[in-house]
Amino acid sequence: MSQCCISGFAWNGKPQGREEKLGKHNTYVAGSADSGVAILFLHDIFGWKFGNNRLLADHFAKEVGATVYLPDFFDGEVVEEDTIATPEKQANFDFAAWFGRNNKDIRGPEVFEAARILKQELGFQKVGAIGYCWGGWAAFQVGAKGRNLVDCISVAHPTFLLPEEIDAIDVPVQIIAPENDMMFKPELKAYANKKIPELNIGYDYQYFPNLSHGFATRGDPNNMTQKAGLERAKNAAVTWFATWLKL
Repeated sequence: MSQCCISGFAWNGKPQGREEKLGKHNTYVAGSADSGVAILFLHDIFGWKFGNNRLLADHFAKEVGATVYLPDFFDGEVVEEDTIATPEKQANFDFAAWFGRNNKDIRGPEVFEAARILKQELGFQKVGAIGYCWGGWAAFQVGAKGRNLVDCISVAHPTFLLPEEIDAIDVPVQIIAPENDMMFKPELKAYANKKIPELNIGYDYQYFPNLSHGFATRGDPNNMTQKAGLERAKNAAVTWFATWLKL
């Protein structure tokens, strides 16, 4: 991870959801619990309390007609929201230590359990997952062959994604990819675009020229290019879920 993962802009707006428990995790929930359709929101480094993430969850709940679950996968650890616009805090952020506490071996099983609860205990007929930045690898893993936990995934500017995780995907997948992304480099983009069409699953690759890592959750709404990009990214995900999670 790098500074691009903790920089950007906080959006205006008041989240309309509620806080509940999903298994052991504190969780922000948007939408009616009886929708029949759930979306597991796999957050970026700013976590479950970040206002932008909650606002996006509200949009997905309303526009897809789903119940959106945004769990805390960082055990209560919060990256202060003002870090997003404070270069000094960004420069002093210890990414290695943070990822040591939140690596795939530790958090992967927690993500799988959250999806299992939605599918098996809460009885949602269809379950999707969307992952931003840190949550991107998790979305690919939860949609891997043999897990049978979700019906489709969407990811935006994924971090820590590996070719073998792309190889293992077994559900329809959407990738929201900015032109400039140190975490999802051209070589890995090219690999995804070659490999996924060979897997006989639905695939939607959305390319965003002139935009950078983090734009879909932390883009500047006062910059016309970024605003158009983050709106297009949200709308693309809504269309994707409306297609693949239709009852």
